[in-house]
Amino acid sequence: ITFYDSNTGKPLFIAPRGGRTLDQFLKESIDHGWPSFRDEEVIWENVRCLPNGEAVSVDGTHLGHNLPDRKGSRYCINLVSVAGSPTIGANVGSSA
Repeated sequence: ITFYDSNTGKPLFIAPRGGRTLDQFLKESIDHGWPSFRDEEVIWENVRCLPNGEAVSVDGTHLGHNLPDRKGSRYCINLVSVAGSPTIGANVGSSA
């Protein structure tokens, strides 16, 4: 599932990825109350994590926060921030 920036339509996250199943992605998101993404699911060309843990799009949209746990970085993202529609010609394939 590709999640898009609500303001720009750029792709921000693709989940599940990195060996997670859809059931695992949904369970973790429901357990935490927010869509929860891992490093492998972030499209880094469009997302930044600031030193204070805030996750933002490269265009300045506040997305949520990095709340690391025993499995690594976990980006808890406000659903309204990733409820956008794709921009025509948006590059969805890259994640690094």
